[in-house]
Amino acid sequence: MSGAAPRPDPFPPRSPNPPKPSPGFHGAVTEFKRRLIEATLAQLGGNRTQAARALGLQRTYLLRLMREFGVNVPRQAAHAVVQSRAAAAAGERHRAVR
Repeated sequence: MSGAAPRPDPFPPRSPNPPKPSPGFHGAVTEFKRRLIEATLAQLGGNRTQAARALGLQRTYLLRLMREFGVNVPRQAAHAVVQSRAAAAAGERHRAVR
């Protein structure tokens, strides 16, 4: 059957950069939660207790979500929180001595 017309290839070649599938509903919700947690932490200088309070969550649940979504407190923010706590503690000791 050399005279037959060629059949189209049922498996066309793959594009080098195929489009990424949309994340769907659950993926979009997860991404929203992650961004909200990151933004809240950034706004509050990395203070997880204040971020949990601002989001209406228990601190332990916020920490679990952070682990689940791979959210880390930036080192600079965490360092600033430690410094502010140390300064506050020093101020309290100074007032108590007076």
